[in-house]
Amino acid sequence: MISYAAGIFFLVGFSIAAAADGRNVLKLPSEASRFFDEADDSVGTRWAVLLAGSNGYWNYRHQADVCHAYQLLRKGGLKDENIIMFMYDDIAYNEENPRQGVIINSPAGEDVYKGVPKDYTGDDVNVDNFLAVLLGNKTALTGGSGKVVDSGPNDHIFIFYSDHGGPGVLGMPTNPYLYASDLIDVLKKKHASGTYKSLVLYIEACESGSIFEGLLPKGLNIYATTASNAVESSWGTYCPGDYPSLPPGYETCLGDLYAVSWMEDSEMHNLRTENLRQQYHLVKERTANGNSAYGSHVLQFGDLQLGMDSLFMYMGTNPANDNYTYVDDNSLRASSKAVNQRDADLLHFWDKFRKAPEGSARKVEAQKQFTEAMSHRMHLDNSMALVGKLLFGIQKGPEVLKRVRPVGQPLVDDWTCLKYFVRTFETHCGSLSQYGMKHMRSIANICNAGIKMEQMVEASTQACPSVPTNIWSSLHRGFSA
Repeated sequence: MISYAAGIFFLVGFSIAAAADGRNVLKLPSEASRFFDEADDSVGTRWAVLLAGSNGYWNYRHQADVCHAYQLLRKGGLKDENIIMFMYDDIAYNEENPRQGVIINSPAGEDVYKGVPKDYTGDDVNVDNFLAVLLGNKTALTGGSGKVVDSGPNDHIFIFYSDHGGPGVLGMPTNPYLYASDLIDVLKKKHASGTYKSLVLYIEACESGSIFEGLLPKGLNIYATTASNAVESSWGTYCPGDYPSLPPGYETCLGDLYAVSWMEDSEMHNLRTENLRQQYHLVKERTANGNSAYGSHVLQFGDLQLGMDSLFMYMGTNPANDNYTYVDDNSLRASSKAVNQRDADLLHFWDKFRKAPEGSARKVEAQKQFTEAMSHRMHLDNSMALVGKLLFGIQKGPEVLKRVRPVGQPLVDDWTCLKYFVRTFETHCGSLSQYGMKHMRSIANICNAGIKMEQMVEASTQACPSVPTNIWSSLHRGFSA
């Protein structure tokens, strides 16, 4: 069994690109920096919503990302009352964590967990609460601190979402997941309410470009950037096997490449002198990882003229950085390994297995986790392929499932169809879970092809006579409501 697991792991094919990191900044005289204080009066209240959409120690990096973002914003001057945190909160004191009560976002990083508010944790991290918080709708909340974005017409809102994703969806540690259409509808409602001046979203997730592609209209005073385009994965970083190596005892990725790129850039500068567009280009360069196979294409959407806004308008700035400003050649460079987000769990299980003593319960557990995850993946891939062949034929099925729409078109024409078909597939074949999000495009294509509900039910029933019993297939890990 050990050699079998090793063989599968080898096929996963983690690989790495690395380069040096630089800090080329320009010092300003303290008198000159005061010039930029004139902009302070024009900034209304800054609001921030930070959400980690996963749980499980193998997803350590998502909670580390949003905790790091919290510390950055606090140093920038945002108040706790205006920062709303969503995180499952099962990492800091997880038995796997070598430093109990501490979360780090890079190998030499400081504790980013200290002082983080516990606004929405556990099962309170869900789609309904997230959307209610954005709309400032306290009556729609279930659990949590009750904090919402109670913003006014002169306020600026920053949203950072870090998690797994797939075509048209973002993950949650609870079900259902967040569909792009529902997020866009809420953003339109928020704009119609007249309760913000401008809104910025940073999305760290696989296929995150699909959240806005063909969906986010101009004129909402919204600017968004995504870790990847609509058809590719995003990447974890600071992972086991990296150089410099992780501190002793860490067997999981500490951060995500796009996420740590924008935060590490923000920590270098006086954010009064760097704008959104400049950060976008620096983060884009680093996240592309030298245009290797181990990077993704950062995109921007919405009202791109907002890119000229200073980061200060949304994040404040750390007074310790008053003597530094942005310079054009200050490019962030990839400095660590990049691991496909969907394979980061396997890397954790394998590293845990590799390091555990022979014959130990820990080694047995790690082997079980690894093989169950791989079994779940193979079941989903085979089941989806079979559904396609049953609906469209052996030759045409794979072609339909893999079809990608032209840039500028949304993933699917009928989002209600997509939701119903996902629910149908999961009911018969088990949860898509974080790995199975990759199949959302296939199900969207089935909708776009005009397949009827009864046809989808019949194909799913034939493809999956029974639902697998392992934890990954549980419907509690899926999209269904």
